[in-house]
This record gives sequence, C-alpha cells and structure tokens, in this order.
Amino acid sequence: MDLRRGFPSVYRLRVLLMLFHTMARITAEQEVENLSGLSTNPEKDIFVVRENGTTCLMAEFAAKFIVPYDVWASNYVDLITEQADISLTRGAEVKGRCGHNESELQVFWVDRAYALKMLFVKESHNASKGPEATWRLSKVQFVYDSSEKTHFKDAVSAGKHTANSHHLSALVTPAGKSYECQAQQSISLASSDPQKTVTMLLSAVHIQPFDIISDFVFSEEHKCPVDEREQLEETLPLILGLILGLVIVVTLAIYHIHHKMTANQVQIPRDRSQYKHMG
Repeated sequence: MDLRRGFPSVYRLRVLLMLFHTMARITAEQEVENLSGLSTNPEKDIFVVRENGTTCLMAEFAAKFIVPYDVWASNYVDLITEQADISLTRGAEVKGRCGHNESELQVFWVDRAYALKMLFVKESHNASKGPEATWRLSKVQFVYDSSEKTHFKDAVSAGKHTANSHHLSALVTPAGKSYECQAQQSISLASSDPQKTVTMLLSAVHIQPFDIISDFVFSEEHKCPVDEREQLEETLPLILGLILGLVIVVTLAIYHIHHKMTANQVQIPRDRSQYKHMG
C-alpha cells in the first residue's frame, strides 16, 4: 500500500520537473535587446525581441507622455493642475514576448518609476476578396510614480498610478508588413489618478510585431495616411512643374515647326499691280 501511494507523488514531481525544464528552456531561448544607441535620432529608441535565435519583434519609436497632476495652490486650500512631460529615455530596460497572434513589449526606465506596456494582436477578417489578416496595437498601459522628483514637483496624490487605453485599435497594418509613421500621433490613457487623462505621443514609428522574415530587418512598410498625404503634398508641386515644363516644350516645338513651314511657303502678293513683276 505504501508503494502504491508513492507513485502519484513521484509522477507529480516528474511533471513539475518537466514544466520547470520547459520554462527554463523558453526563458533561455528568448533574448531582448535595446539597440537605441544605433539610432541617429537621440529621442528615438530601438527594441528587438528574439526567440530561438530569430528576430520576432522590432520596434523603433519616440514616445512622450503628458501627465496632469494636482499640486496645492499658494493658499494651501485650492488645487492647481500641473503637467509633467515624461520622455522615454535611452538605456531603458526592456522585456518582450512573441506569439502567433499576440505579442507584447514592456519598457522600464528611471529605476522603474515609469513602465510602458504595448500589446499587439493579429486578426483575420472576411473581406470581399476573401480572408484578410491584419495586426494592430490593441492595448497600451503606462505606469508612473508621481513621487519621482525629476518630473513631478510636490504632487498631492504622490505615488504609483496606472493609465490604460480603452478599446484601442491603432497602427492597423496588413499582416506580413511593418508599420511606419514619421508624423506624431496621440493615444489617450485613462489614469487611476481620479479625473486625469494621460496623453501618449508617438512619433518616428517603425514597428513589426509579427512575421519578420529576415533577422533585424523590417518587412515592407505600410505607411500611415498622414505620411502618405504629406508625401503627396511634397511631390505634387514637382509633378505639376514637370507637366508645365512639358507643355511649354511641346508648345515651343509646335510653334517652331509651324514657323518653319510658313517661312518656306511662297508669298502671294495681294496687290494685283505686282503680278507683272512675277516670273
């Protein structure tokens, strides 16, 4: 009886050891790198998540957070709302994970006083041409400590606060492509600090959380509508200038040909008295 009772314990121990080994192997195979030092833009950060020796998530962007907070007025009775501008700095600690339909990037800076979490999902939709897959940024979470003295000055409700996005669908991109947008875009986050909304400003964005084919190389870019419009505004004057130049050249060519043809024609005198001098 004692031997039979010992089998379940041995089995459970074996299962636990297998789970521990699997988790240790997965952790060992996952690498996260901060390559921000390679960026020529001092405000832009570069993060790479690799699994099994292959790049599975790449993110380049500049991020800034506008955080409102309350301070006491000079009469120590009324409250005044101040604003902290918090930028994502180089040398940040980064974590991440990749999945088939869900990937995540976490960034920590200033001794973990600030933490950014970005969740990406890949989805399939039925379209007129058939099923189409896209990925998007589905959630943003920003944790900040208003007792941190660099950005906050005598905050009334000093301490840790969490700001979350609500029903977010941003950076929507066809599957297999990277998202690129140089223009600044904002995302509103509802803070746990009552009646406060944090604004996240993203710029110089280039992100791909799924389907990276080449190591450390983004796939074909899907540009945001703002960049496409700005590019059109930049190239439109050039196109119009080329068309106008072409019209001028064609007009001058037609005029030259017409002038040459009319110059070779015999001029018929209008005065009848001049006919006797002809021939």
